[in-house]
Amino acid sequence: MREDRPARLAVLIDADNASAQIADGLFQEIATIGEASVRRIYGDFSSSRSRGWTEVLSKHAIIPHQQFAYVTGKNASDIALVIDAMDLLHSGRFDGFCLVSSDSDFTRLAARIREHGIDVYGFGEQKTPESFRQACRRFVYTENLRADAAAATPAIEQAASVEPMLRQVMDQIETDDGWVALGQFGQRLLNRFSDFDPRTYGHKKLSDLVRDSGLFDLEKTPGGMLRLRLRATSSAPNPGAPAAPKRRSRRKPATPA
Repeated sequence: MREDRPARLAVLIDADNASAQIADGLFQEIATIGEASVRRIYGDFSSSRSRGWTEVLSKHAIIPHQQFAYVTGKNASDIALVIDAMDLLHSGRFDGFCLVSSDSDFTRLAARIREHGIDVYGFGEQKTPESFRQACRRFVYTENLRADAAAATPAIEQAASVEPMLRQVMDQIETDDGWVALGQFGQRLLNRFSDFDPRTYGHKKLSDLVRDSGLFDLEKTPGGMLRLRLRATSSAPNPGAPAAPKRRSRRKPATPA
């Protein structure tokens, strides 16, 4: 890949397992990763489940691949998507693949692509099995891509679940003084949890999430870089504070025999 051009991406959408309502947000998100050079969607567009995509195909220049369901229970769309993905992989023209589906059947495909040293970005609903999410370098929940994502995100309910993740990653980073650059911390989060996204917890940016979590002290360096460290608990002793005087217990006078 040349240094002066963005990553070339192949976007493959499983219409049977993705809603057309995410289309705008999906391609906005993909634009932050690279250039969507190939845009293909697979499904039976004669069915009501996939018909919604026909209204947004031209807007986003998506090439539809019609797959009729000749036999009940057999997903021809998945097979067609996998075949095309392997053809595109072996062409050697792409820096990454975007697989849009909530179907765990694509787990092996994602793993196979990554074995070739090519990044895989998954996009699916929160119900997506963990196997597929972890097979991707990064996994984005499509609930975060909808226009009403902020209103739909249960930030208060999710807040408690993110704290163990933040602590675990922070404990794995060794520093001399406990301070860690926010960018380094965010990269470690994604390396450990491929589906981590501050939007899932009601925040647009990681800095807002760590600040509102109450777990960290944050400061800006003279160069303008934001860094953080775990906040000391109130119960922890303060080395600079004077020791509290010990209280002497009074002895009761001995009772005469």
